[in-house]
Amino acid sequence: MTQVNAIRIEGVCKRFDGIARPALDDIELSVGAREFIVVVGASGSGKTTLLQLINRLSEPTAGRITIGGIDATALDPIELRRRTGYVFQEVGLFPHMSVAENIAITPKLLGWEKRRIDARVNELLGLVRLGADYGPRFPSQLSGGERQRVGVARALAAEPEVVLMDEPFSALDPLTRDALAQDYRRLHDTLQLTSMMITHDMLEALGVADRIVVLQAGRIVAEGTPKALLEHEHTYVRELMQAPRKVAARVASLLGDGVR
Repeated sequence: MTQVNAIRIEGVCKRFDGIARPALDDIELSVGAREFIVVVGASGSGKTTLLQLINRLSEPTAGRITIGGIDATALDPIELRRRTGYVFQEVGLFPHMSVAENIAITPKLLGWEKRRIDARVNELLGLVRLGADYGPRFPSQLSGGERQRVGVARALAAEPEVVLMDEPFSALDPLTRDALAQDYRRLHDTLQLTSMMITHDMLEALGVADRIVVLQAGRIVAEGTPKALLEHEHTYVRELMQAPRKVAARVASLLGDGVR
């Protein structure tokens, strides 16, 4: 398969039977190689549907998606999913398998030899700031943050160039969430990945994204760098940006109270 190094979405629409409004409507988006895109929007805006179309967990009603310059419909969906990392909000580790076995699933399916798999598992445990001693453990023995780190390692196991992330850290406490988001950003840069992440947390988006895409009711209403969106004129985008601004103002107020 040609190396997956970019995503192009052209005029993509998605309709579900029995629902009048399209889930996605005329989406146009390019994701450059090694770019970190974060997609934000309210519940029901089409964020998860967009990722599912890219990974062919669902098919578009109209339009075209290319991955690495190849029409996604020309790629075997099973092979595509094995070679595109996907991190879910609910990690979905197999409870009867060890951490090492969970990480090794995709490389085994791809026919890697055992020595290469073992080396990759140990490498990834180090990259996600766990360690080789976590390999024999089972998911029930891990904290939520540790399970999510294993989920990231599993998504990276087969050396994908594209990683899709569906609100991967939202179930975690704020400190763990921030640490994992920053650690993933470091991995993105180190491994030169192309990443697309969904989140409903604007602070998280502003902290890691190269570019933010704002979805509203199935349409892209804005996209740009974090700095550009902070000054965007669209009403919905301004509303989204009020959340981090309010937090910043509240923190500044508390610090001011402490000085007096």
